[in-house]
Amino acid sequence: MKHKGLLTIASLLSILFLISHLAGDIAVGIESGKTPNLLAIPIAVLWLYATLVLAERRSGYVIILLGSLLGAYVPVVHFRGAQGVVGPRIAASGGAFFFVWTLLALGVTALFSVILSAQGLWRSLASRAPQADVAPRD
Repeated sequence: MKHKGLLTIASLLSILFLISHLAGDIAVGIESGKTPNLLAIPIAVLWLYATLVLAERRSGYVIILLGSLLGAYVPVVHFRGAQGVVGPRIAASGGAFFFVWTLLALGVTALFSVILSAQGLWRSLASRAPQADVAPRD
């Protein structure tokens, strides 16, 4: 499968898992479900636009890279320190398996998207670099 196809699939899955995870946060009571959570909508729309419309463009790679870094950071926030909420509170809820599964799936797909978008951005920058005219040596 081509690089573009892999990045598109991984990025779409990351968006899906991020939205599913936010819904889980609200359902379990970690997030309040108030207006500030609506910020996720324009972020997801921009990430989706970059994935589907700006594919293989430098701006698309940058947006996907930033969105994927954000997605890869979500499991870190939930699994560490005093801020970490994966524990007895989640285990007591009915959706503990789905909650943790979406965290792990989001981490995997987002990190994979980070790698692929960084590769695409690197290739994009390398192809635009001016080539030095060097005469072959005898």
